Amino acid sequence: MIRRMGKGDLDAVAAIWLDANREAHDFIPAAYWLGHFAEVRTALARAEVWVFETEARAEISGFIGLLGDYIAGIFVRREARSGGVGRQLLDHVKTSRGQLRLQVYRKNLRAAAFYRREGFRVLEEGVDPETGEAELLMEWRWDGPQS
Repeated sequence: MIRRMGKGDLDAVAAIWLDANREAHDFIPAAYWLGHFAEVRTALARAEVWVFETEARAEISGFIGLLGDYIAGIFVRREARSGGVGRQLLDHVKTSRGQLRLQVYRKNLRAAAFYRREGFRVLEEGVDPETGEAELLMEWRWDGPQS
């Protein structure tokens, strides 16, 4: 089930954010993510966040965070990855938007490949000034109904 994040979900969502970032971005020191944890936790409380909750265990398996049409991230628990959670979250937000943008580290091959499969294209390449890592600015646009 996909639903809007509630106040009681913040701890679980923030923990997923931290764990997923440390695992997906092992090329960035873990201290970087820990150093931004409090700031991100505050931002999550203010952002538009949709969570994927398993009905069987009433546990949050992943979430997508949005700032307008910008995807701040899709994060999924390790044990739920490759099970369609990320795709379902992305499909959910695509239904209410004509375009979406995001940034992904070039070294995060799995995420970049996922976004390409989901119809995103690279607009430009740049460097994250905080980490010094190359990143891709990607965009998805709704092209209307397929005939």
